[in-house]
Amino acid sequence: MRVRHLSLTNFRLYARLESALPAGPLILVGANAQGKTSLLEALFYLATAQSHHAASDRQLINFLALHETQPFARIVAEVETQREVLRIEIRLILEATGGEGRLRKEILVNGVKKRLSDLAGRVNVVLFLPQDMAIVEGSPSDRRRYLDLALSQVDARYNFALGEYAKVLAQRNALLKQLQEKGGSADQLDFWDEQLCEHGGLMMAARIAALAELEAIAAPIHRDLTAGADSLRLAYHPAFDPTAAPEGQLGLPLQVPVHQVGLSVQDIQARLRQKLQATRAEEIARGMTLTGPHRDELRFIAGGIDVGTYGSRGQARTAVLALKLAEMEWMRRRSGDWPILLLDEVLAELDGNRRRDLLSRLNGADQVVLTTTDLNLFPTEFREQAAVWVVRNGAVAQT
Repeated sequence: MRVRHLSLTNFRLYARLESALPAGPLILVGANAQGKTSLLEALFYLATAQSHHAASDRQLINFLALHETQPFARIVAEVETQREVLRIEIRLILEATGGEGRLRKEILVNGVKKRLSDLAGRVNVVLFLPQDMAIVEGSPSDRRRYLDLALSQVDARYNFALGEYAKVLAQRNALLKQLQEKGGSADQLDFWDEQLCEHGGLMMAARIAALAELEAIAAPIHRDLTAGADSLRLAYHPAFDPTAAPEGQLGLPLQVPVHQVGLSVQDIQARLRQKLQATRAEEIARGMTLTGPHRDELRFIAGGIDVGTYGSRGQARTAVLALKLAEMEWMRRRSGDWPILLLDEVLAELDGNRRRDLLSRLNGADQVVLTTTDLNLFPTEFREQAAVWVVRNGAVAQT
């Protein structure tokens, strides 16, 4: 899989960019704040319709375009897979509705408008960032977001369930708050419980399967990176243990993978429904939903220790690198195509051995885009096989 041609209009620093993108490795070199990361951000946005950097989509619109009558940003790409060539277009349109305006997002595939969930599998990317340490060392929400973004690219059902679950959770929490403050019949929760279980059970089953697959790939990679010293395990801590009886404790880690226990999506949905019934009084008293995939946790275990809590900085960095390298192969197995690899200033964070380990594992990908402020971080043999573009003030020049 690769992007053959990329067009940007009013996207970040790029007022206008029209360029064919080469296959193989492409190195973007330039000083900070010149547009290197913005180009990666555009490619990532094609796959996820989300920014890894901006807090709000409106920040993606070029600041000069904000003075126009109807500010907008547009990304258009020609994407080649093993099966087809697609034209994917994403438009961000800021409509004047008073105040800051309302942002409308439009997605088109081959000229036909699509839903956000229809993007799943069209473009797959794996993004390496210096901030990826948060996957191990950050909050549970950082780990859930990582897993959601990865799964949403290769699983259209998960992508749809994730969006629907967020809507249902907001409605259910609002009702719980109302019942807490004003009282009323708890039976009003029945409808939202069914919706929450339908989408939440599917999400949990997909997470269980994905983590088992990722661990199988990451463990041997981690052993290689540590010269056989450690093997990586991904411990899934759901908000409730679906293998236990309804009165089971919250937050139990699943030491035995659920897919080996034999639970189906329907089993998980039924047990989630039982858990919601058992905790209904407590949820009303607290005015919030206490059980569901929005409270799941993922922990990284290496050498018998929780790396996020007790590991060194080096151990955490190795765990993240093994996970990201595993993600590449996992996406290839799921989709049949190598994902596009995006590496944003990652080499500067690694020592010489880790740089070589990483670069040596990128050879199978159809397209790799890397950013750097220093070309000398790349071995001579890698630079010789790569295209090099100089990025300066929102413009690119091929060398």
